[in-house]
Amino acid sequence: MNWPTVIYNEEVMREGFGIEDVAIPFEARVAFLDALSETGLKRITLGAFVSPKYVPQMACFEDLLKAFRPKPGVTYLPYIHNQKARQLALQYAPPLTVEEDVFTLFIDICDIHQRRNVNRSVQQMLDSWPEAIAGAQARGVTQARIGIGSAWGSNFMGKFSQAFRLSFLEKQVALLEAAGIAVIEIGLHDSQSWCLPHEMEADLAEVKRRWPQVKQFHFHMHNARGMALPSLYAALRTLDQGDTALIEGTLGGIGGGQFGGNGRACGMAATEDLMHMLDGMGMKTGVNLDKLIDCVWMLEKIIGRPTYGMVAKAGPRPMSPDAFYDPNLPGLESLEAAKHFKLGPKVYEKEGFTPWKHPITGPWYPGPH
Repeated sequence: MNWPTVIYNEEVMREGFGIEDVAIPFEARVAFLDALSETGLKRITLGAFVSPKYVPQMACFEDLLKAFRPKPGVTYLPYIHNQKARQLALQYAPPLTVEEDVFTLFIDICDIHQRRNVNRSVQQMLDSWPEAIAGAQARGVTQARIGIGSAWGSNFMGKFSQAFRLSFLEKQVALLEAAGIAVIEIGLHDSQSWCLPHEMEADLAEVKRRWPQVKQFHFHMHNARGMALPSLYAALRTLDQGDTALIEGTLGGIGGGQFGGNGRACGMAATEDLMHMLDGMGMKTGVNLDKLIDCVWMLEKIIGRPTYGMVAKAGPRPMSPDAFYDPNLPGLESLEAAKHFKLGPKVYEKEGFTPWKHPITGPWYPGPH
């Protein structure tokens, strides 16, 4: 399979903690970020310069930038949504990396979510674009990213058609091309968890047909209905080796927006589950899954509840004889006992039961199987 290049961006510090309890101790956030930096993840978004009125969880963002230990080789990013945020980010670079000034046009195509999220209607956003594009021209920017949020549907307005969502991409491309700014990336964001895998395939195929010059695609998939990972797999199947997929997710699959109606149930694709899938598909991630699982367990202690990912609960697929489960492993029931894949027999000493009269021994399947 000719897979695209995958660039993964870890969003747990922004998207995850951005909807968690504001009372999470600052020291716990710093220790967690330091541990996360040691997992092999190459890009981590740390937070955003936003008003505490809208996202009180980001009130400590600048203090975090001063307190954590940056890991060489890891790119630490801010969420940059306007030029004011860019200027603030430059004051903290390093440890932040402020990437090349590529102009961004983004709109949530659900008018209700657009208003709830940023207090501006779709029409107000459309009306602001000519001035924003003129500003990019004045700065000498020659490339742009475009993207749409709530791409597949809305909890407030229902399902959106392909024609409707692509019409907004058409508007963006037309305005930018007329200004002499090349579109280099197209983003599809499932802000309200409406995507299904077959729709992702159909939409990407049509996007590639209409704009074959675009080779980079950005996916920010929420997971309230369990379709984030299947939809991302569909995207990777539809793209090819000449394309790049920038994927955002969160450790443990936590996260979500306050204004979409699902709260913390919105979630995202869990980093550990996605990395496990990519490794199994033969795509080298460079991520230490064992350390990643340690971070998931650390995160669960910080937020005081289980996260939504699966690999940190059941473990990765045991791929070598030293990792295979003992054929006489007792019968187990609890989530805590399932952690034997990493913690060993001590986690089920008081729980396991053995209904068999005799130990299970070979022969099993001779030769390769």
